[in-house]
Amino acid sequence: MLTNNLGYPRIGSLRQLKKACENYWAGKISQQQLLREGHLIKKANWELQKELGIDKIPSNDFSFYDQVLDMSLMVNAIPERFHEVLLKEGKSELDLYFAMARGYQNDGLDIVALEMTKWFDTNYHYLVPEFRKDQPFKLFSTKVIDEFQEAKYEGIHTKPVLIGPVSYLLLGKEKERGFNRIDLISNLLPVYLEILKKLEEAGADWIQLDEPSLVMDLKNDEIEAFQVVYSQIRKAFPYLKILVSSYFGSIKHQLDWLSSLPICALHVDLTRGEEQLSDVLAHIPADITLSLGVVDGRNIWINDYSKSLNLLEEAIQQRGEERVWISPSCSLIHVPCDLELETNEESLKSEIKAWMAFAKQKLEELAALKKLVTSRENELFSRNQKLIQARKSSDLVHNSNVKEEAWSLSRGSDTRKNPFSVRKILQQAHLDLPAFPTTTIGSFPQTKEVRAWRLQFKKGLLGKVEYENLLKQEIKETIQWQEEVGLDVLVHGEYERNDMVEYFGEKLDGFAFTQNGWVQSYGSRCVKPPVIYGDVSRPEAMTVEWTSFAQACTDKLVKGMLTGPVTILQWSFVRDDQPRSSTALQIAIAIRKEVIDLEKAGIKIIQIDEPAIREGLPLRKEEWKGYLDWAIRAFRISSSGVKNQTQIHTHMCYSDFNDIISEIAEMDADVITIECSRSQMELLDAFAAFQYPNDIGPGVYDIHSPRVPSEEEMVDLLEKAISYLPQENVWVNPDCGLKTRQWSETTEALKRMVNAAQQMREKLLVN
Repeated sequence: MLTNNLGYPRIGSLRQLKKACENYWAGKISQQQLLREGHLIKKANWELQKELGIDKIPSNDFSFYDQVLDMSLMVNAIPERFHEVLLKEGKSELDLYFAMARGYQNDGLDIVALEMTKWFDTNYHYLVPEFRKDQPFKLFSTKVIDEFQEAKYEGIHTKPVLIGPVSYLLLGKEKERGFNRIDLISNLLPVYLEILKKLEEAGADWIQLDEPSLVMDLKNDEIEAFQVVYSQIRKAFPYLKILVSSYFGSIKHQLDWLSSLPICALHVDLTRGEEQLSDVLAHIPADITLSLGVVDGRNIWINDYSKSLNLLEEAIQQRGEERVWISPSCSLIHVPCDLELETNEESLKSEIKAWMAFAKQKLEELAALKKLVTSRENELFSRNQKLIQARKSSDLVHNSNVKEEAWSLSRGSDTRKNPFSVRKILQQAHLDLPAFPTTTIGSFPQTKEVRAWRLQFKKGLLGKVEYENLLKQEIKETIQWQEEVGLDVLVHGEYERNDMVEYFGEKLDGFAFTQNGWVQSYGSRCVKPPVIYGDVSRPEAMTVEWTSFAQACTDKLVKGMLTGPVTILQWSFVRDDQPRSSTALQIAIAIRKEVIDLEKAGIKIIQIDEPAIREGLPLRKEEWKGYLDWAIRAFRISSSGVKNQTQIHTHMCYSDFNDIISEIAEMDADVITIECSRSQMELLDAFAAFQYPNDIGPGVYDIHSPRVPSEEEMVDLLEKAISYLPQENVWVNPDCGLKTRQWSETTEALKRMVNAAQQMREKLLVN
């Protein structure tokens, strides 16, 4: 019986990759130094897995930015606008790669980055491939071959990992009408065959092709593409062993045709589809090895060995040990690197820490399960079961008062007093906003000074009063700057916040925190998700003091800024001992209390961000209704305790809303702000077709790129917006918060944005 890992975190246990990439972009280190840092991370990962006894160690799971972008470069799916980057003197393949990810504004070029969206139902963002009709492909980057050779040089024989060809196409987007991207499979497949040939010649015996789209609802032509692709691969490489890996759900609905796929091994996610095992065993031929994902690659709780062993033993009885591999459910990029780095008892109690496992510990769990298959009479097993039972009965986890409050929530708590048509009239009289009102999404750049103050405060080197006075001065200056620029609705900048979820988690009971629990969100952007270990409640107000201070600094409107219940849930590591809907309801009640307190403090506009609503949608349509019912209700509970005159905003980003637009409307936010600039306002199709009744702020510039769009570009986007939407419903704002940007970019971009809004007002008057 073998242990099989699908992928390991690539950021480094102390975020070495983030720091190296950002230093390279800033011109502080050379490309050679960046490549060296990447090599050291890969080498450490390979050696760790070998040391822990992992039999199938992946390569090409490392990336300098994103694995889908890697694949686009590999098969030369490089949009024409980026070709000029390579023509500039001294520019390399890596510079082209980063230009595709981040955009490029230098050397007389101004190039918009690829679109970015969520990787299935995770908080990881990938770069969306762009496809055109009859698009040719060819081998451009040899990264996967190079990294296999790199590991081989270090004395480690790896299993190269590639995104499977069908899923790669399905992850992309048609950039012109009149064709279906899946039809490009005949153009793409020869490049994959060339890659596999080079890997076989280099000595690879097993290849992992990730096909996560298998868990989704596939159309007939997509199923046919799978059948053609894997038949052609087997025909071309009769001795190369292909592992097809699915994850994030069950593949039970695909088994009728999957059973005839000519592959050597199939990976299934049993943490999100335990019930599929008996069907998989019944349908998948006995000569196909099964990689069983019994260790959760998406969450940080320890594995219940008893439960996993029952699943493994069921498979072994039918297949034999030689046809069963023990695996995580998916790549471990979704969890932090190493729990051993957590040494702060104040933020993470030892009792809670004992219930957790990060990437390294999950590999140890694979090794432990391999030992325990032969006998459960082992200290490893008994210790594990004691911890499982201790968590179930712990007073840290359960709070009867919180459960009772959620249970007794009154009817009507999820409904505003009047419909939007009534509220809009009252709010316009109350707020007196111009046409095309301008605002930002909430955060402003967190400078080195602000981060240094926070660190000094945490270390006790800066007193509370001194720290808060420094932040208040920063807020004052930010308010003054927004007034000077001419923004209509201001924000306080969120300088007191480390992260939009972590900040609230620190103020709520039922949350724990890590020092080094970083996971990659996109590129060099890493987040440190809170851990929801128990029942959630709000002991005191969380934002009222800071927002009230900001409002006292100006006669203009200042928005209260909150993170919504579903996003707090989605972007945390969530307890798995009760339904997610129950935890979301507890968080919603806590946010509702904060909203009511902000209104009492005189705040007239309150934003409750929910960028993760779409992200949490189940991957199969038949499961959507159950999720949307509780997710939308949670938002409405959080937002519906205020008067008609109080304007509720929400923010959502990097989502396709077409298929859930009616549910978005049911959220009943007065204003929704969304990401639109990378898609050139295409996302507004759904809102226009649905005749969305409430106000919308389609983002007019991409804050995830350092490029600053021109005023004309923003006007053009706004003109596109009003071709979709009634102009009286349109707000003007960036795509997202400005926390990660530099002040130099932010200042110029917002000035241009305000000018663009003014131009639209003047055109409105002329017309």
